Amino acid sequence: MTSPPPSADLPSRRGDFRLLWAGQSLSLMGDQFAVVALPLVALEMVGTPAAQAALLPFALSAPFLVLGLPAGAIVDRLPRRLTMLVCDAVQAVAFAIIAALALLHALSFPVLMALVAISGCAVVFFQVAYTSYLPELLTRKEELHVGNSRLFFSESISRTIGPMAAGPVIAAFGAFVALWANALTFMASLVTLLAIRPTTVRSVPKPRERGWLVRDIREGTTFVFLHSRVEPVISCGVVYVLFLGMIEASLILYCKSVLGLSATGIGLVVGAVGIGFPLGNLLSARLTARFGVARSLVVSASVAVLGLVLTAAACSLGSLVGLVASGVIHGVGEGVFGPTSLTLRQLETPDVMLSRVNSVQRFFLWGAGSIGSLLAAGCIHLWGLPVALWAGGLGTVLCLPMLLRRGILQAIRQPHVASLPVAQVESPQPDTGA
Repeated sequence: MTSPPPSADLPSRRGDFRLLWAGQSLSLMGDQFAVVALPLVALEMVGTPAAQAALLPFALSAPFLVLGLPAGAIVDRLPRRLTMLVCDAVQAVAFAIIAALALLHALSFPVLMALVAISGCAVVFFQVAYTSYLPELLTRKEELHVGNSRLFFSESISRTIGPMAAGPVIAAFGAFVALWANALTFMASLVTLLAIRPTTVRSVPKPRERGWLVRDIREGTTFVFLHSRVEPVISCGVVYVLFLGMIEASLILYCKSVLGLSATGIGLVVGAVGIGFPLGNLLSARLTARFGVARSLVVSASVAVLGLVLTAAACSLGSLVGLVASGVIHGVGEGVFGPTSLTLRQLETPDVMLSRVNSVQRFFLWGAGSIGSLLAAGCIHLWGLPVALWAGGLGTVLCLPMLLRRGILQAIRQPHVASLPVAQVESPQPDTGA
């Protein structure tokens, strides 16, 4: 048996979605300013050695490994919009303090790491609430996928344009000004969230009896592993991100050490490669409407894997044009897969469990990315950059058999079941296919 989501019979709130989209687009652009500015603040204004400055991304992402699973259980018992408001405020304050201390030459590296880690904790809760909030605004399946595609499109555009825009700002005014700009984008996001009308579609959570946190985490992970369509998609993502992490950790080093590109040249290559992501986001909703969710996932994953294998080949041939072209192919595939897989989770998961399911996905994928970076370091140390790139590219092929099984395989064999209704909490979709 299946049941509709709590909001299925309520009208969509497109105006509120536009507010969410606008605020997140600004915030995502600010995030890219911070990506460029933080290491420069550490190096130039704090006087931190490069080896220590490299720990800043870890400080931002490490909270996912510690708080990822508990965050899902906690957010499922809180108003998601309120959670996002608090997290935006925390991040705005954290980056404003960093910028102010840098301006006053009073910033030390331990304080910088602590403030970045605090921001990272807020990111964990915001991301879990954010990916679970959209079904409260867009209640129809078609609109939900279009909404996810637009949000992914903004993220893709920010990854391409953000670093390019941050460079001139930092050159003209200093890295701390870019951090002020990031803090202001969080405030802009907070204002747009305040303008969104509160929703009342959430189910009433269970009381917090003894042991509720462990029990809720167990329920979320059990739901994921027993669900015949959600589990293959998340497992595919984990394997994919594991080996993608090897390529991402090796590619910049390859461009610098082997191709001999300058920092500007590397930035242009990265920006050109990123063009594929927004193209895939724009295609995602149309492809899913025409071919169905399951087929779109399998085809887009295959395209992304093909692009990464071609990336390794282009690097071996020393072809800069091939590197950019293969990166665009990879981006198109991943740009389709991302919003499609998120829409599937949102439609398949009951509202009262959605934050926990999203947190399980984030926990495993971020963990896999970290392990992939370590594997790349080992490969580079033992066998060199080409082996690390080939291991990463060929390794991503293993994500395809992880995807093409259970409910995804059944949906391809039997197109009439590809509508992917929402599953009940008590009865995740069991295996019914080969």
